[in-house]
Amino acid sequence: MKGWIVLLAVLALGACGERAGKDAAAPPQVRGQNEIVFPAGSPQLAAIVSAPVEPRRDMTLRFNGRLVWNEERTARVFVPFSGRVRSIPVRPGDQVKAGQTLAVLSSPEFGMAQAEARKAEQDDALARKSLARIEELQKAGIAPLKDLQAAQAEAARAASERQRTQARLKLYGNDQTADQELALRSPISGVVVERNLNPGQELRSDTQGDRPVFVVSDPTHLWFMLDVSEKDVGYVKRGEEVRIGCTALGEERVTGRIVHVADLVDPQTRTVKVRGDIDKADERLKAEMYIVAKLRIPETTGFLVPAQAVYLRGEQYFVFVDLGNGRYQRRAVVPGPVSDSQQVLLKGVAEGERVVLDGNLLLERLLASKS
Repeated sequence: MKGWIVLLAVLALGACGERAGKDAAAPPQVRGQNEIVFPAGSPQLAAIVSAPVEPRRDMTLRFNGRLVWNEERTARVFVPFSGRVRSIPVRPGDQVKAGQTLAVLSSPEFGMAQAEARKAEQDDALARKSLARIEELQKAGIAPLKDLQAAQAEAARAASERQRTQARLKLYGNDQTADQELALRSPISGVVVERNLNPGQELRSDTQGDRPVFVVSDPTHLWFMLDVSEKDVGYVKRGEEVRIGCTALGEERVTGRIVHVADLVDPQTRTVKVRGDIDKADERLKAEMYIVAKLRIPETTGFLVPAQAVYLRGEQYFVFVDLGNGRYQRRAVVPGPVSDSQQVLLKGVAEGERVVLDGNLLLERLLASKS
C-alpha cells in the first residue's frame, strides 16, 4: 500500500513539472516591431493595467507664478549725490503725491552743483555785458571783427553752461539757493512700499548699486509672472483671461489678463515667462506672493488619456494600445497639454481604444529584446 502512495506522488510531481515546462515554453510573441502577443493565462498579464481613451473636453491648464509690482506704476528713487540723511517725513505705507518730499539730505556734492550754477549765471551775465561793449566798439570802428567774434563765442558758451547747470539743479527741485539741501521727491503718486535709509545715515551715490532708497508703487495694480512649459506655451496668448488664486485668498479667485509672452525659453528651467495685469487688486494680494493661475482651454480635436500612459523614448512620445486577448501595440502619438493628470493626444489613438497605464516598461523591454 505504501508503494502505491509513493508511486502516485511521483506521478503527480512529474505532471506538475510537465505543466511548468509548458508554461515556460510559451513566452510572449513579438510581431513586427511594435506588437506583442501574450499566450492565454500568462502570469505577466496581471502586471498590465489599461484604461479607456476618452473624448476631449474643456480643459484647465495650471501655471505657477508670483505677483510683482506693476513697473508702469512703480518708481525707484536713488540718491544722485552723496550726503547725510537729515529727515525722512514719510514711512512705508504712506500715500504720497508726485513731487512730495520723501527725504532731505545734507549734501556737499549737491552744494558744489549749486555753486557751479551760481558761477555759470554770473559768467553768463559778464559775457553778455562784454559782448554788448565789443559790439558798440566794433560799430564805432575801434574794435576789430575778430574781437567781436570771440566775444560772441564766449557769450554762447557761458549761456550754454548756465542752461546746463540750472537744468541739472531743476531736475532735483532746487535751482534758487545754495544751501546744500537735497530733497528726494517722489516721481509719481502712490504708496511708499519700501524704504532703505535711516535718519543720520551716510549715503554714497557710487556704492548703492541697484538698491533704491525708496520704492513708490500703486498696490492696487499688480503684475503676475507665470512660468509656462514649452509644450503649453502655444495655448497662452495675449489678451487671454486667467483665474488667479493664492493662499491669502482661500477659495476666492481674481481675474487677470495676459499682456506679454516672452520670446525666449529659459535654458535652465525650459519655461517661458508670461506677464499679465491684475487691475483693482484685492488688498490681500501682495508683491512676491506665490500664485496659481488657471487658463481654460476650449474643447478642440484630440482625445484624453491618463498622463502616465504616455512615455518618451528618444524624441518621440509613445503609448501602448490594448487590442484585447493579450495583444498590445506600441504607437507613436502627438501630445497636447496636460491638466489634472490627463494628457491630450492629438494623433495616434481613437475613441473606444484602451491604453496601458501600468506595464509600459515591461512591454518596452520585450520589444527591445527582439530588436
